[in-house]
Amino acid sequence: MQAISLDDVCYIVANAREFDAQEGVVELDYGANPSDEGFREILAAYADDATFEVLKTFIDGLNRDQQCELVGLAWLGRGDFERSEWAEALTLARDRHNDHTATYLLGMPLLADYLEEGLAAFGRACSD
Repeated sequence: MQAISLDDVCYIVANAREFDAQEGVVELDYGANPSDEGFREILAAYADDATFEVLKTFIDGLNRDQQCELVGLAWLGRGDFERSEWAEALTLARDRHNDHTATYLLGMPLLADYLEEGLAAFGRACSD
C-alpha cells in the first residue's frame, strides 16, 4: 500500500461499520413521535440518511491510485487474492477502474471487515 493512507482506510472502515449496522426501512414514514418509538429511525437506512453519501463522497474524492488500492484491499480481505498476489490485485483493479468505485465498494455488505482483513495482510490495523 503506497497510495492510500492508513488513516483514510480506517475512516472508511469506521463509517462502513456504521452504514452496515443500519437496518432496511420497514415503514418508510411511520409518522410516530421519535421519543415514543425509541428513536428507531436512527438505525434504519432512511432515504435522507447521510452515511451512504458521506462514504460515497469520500471515496469519490480519492484519486485513481487510492481507489484502486482500496478495491485491492477489499479483494485481499475477501480472499480473492493472497498477499503474495497484491500486484495482480492492483493490476486488475486498475484495469476495471471506472467512475463507480464508491458504489461498487459500498455494495459489499462486509466492506469494513474486508478492508480490515486486507490491512492485516500487510501487518497493519485500525486502532480503536
